[in-house]
Amino acid sequence: MAETDFSQWVYTEERAVKQKGLWRTSVFDAGSEMPLDLEIGVGNGFFFEHLCKSNPDRNILGIELKYKPMIQTIRRALRAGCENARVIRYDASEIADLFAAGELNNVYIFFPDPWPKKRHHKNRLLTYEFFMTLFELQRPGATVQIKTDSAEYFEWILERVPKTPYVNEAQTDNLHGSSLAIENFLTHFEKLWTGKGLKTHYLRLKKPS
Repeated sequence: MAETDFSQWVYTEERAVKQKGLWRTSVFDAGSEMPLDLEIGVGNGFFFEHLCKSNPDRNILGIELKYKPMIQTIRRALRAGCENARVIRYDASEIADLFAAGELNNVYIFFPDPWPKKRHHKNRLLTYEFFMTLFELQRPGATVQIKTDSAEYFEWILERVPKTPYVNEAQTDNLHGSSLAIENFLTHFEKLWTGKGLKTHYLRLKKPS
């Protein structure tokens, strides 16, 4: 399949901003009540494919800034027969450009760049401001699921969450050693980290109904 065949499934920056408030009805041609979920940072696309295949009754969007993994991700989903998949090339920190208030349901943010050096913390995605923006964009009852292998970044996130309106539904410093592991889809990154003896930190937040 040539890259030129992906125009129906891939939304570049210019096209994506024009769909604000219209993703359900215009892009997916679905009813306004059809759930619309989002993965931020699709990486190699294995989880995105799993999400689409496991939820045929939900529309799934993925945001990725890097072109190659974005194309790899949508190709993988389409080869699996997923018609409910679309990807966006955009900077996730500017997510308010893409969605109207209450347009999103569940959001997945797995292994975001931890920017470990203190002088680079300003580049981190999961700031208080970002959480507040995401809260506004989600519908009541929606969740945000976060995974990271960085203990320091996890603690940094946890310092900001209590200041937001989100409810902390689940939290663990060792996902694979917890009762939550049975529901977990092992991403490519998780397999690498686990093989090196690193732990996956997990957080699930909910917007109150």
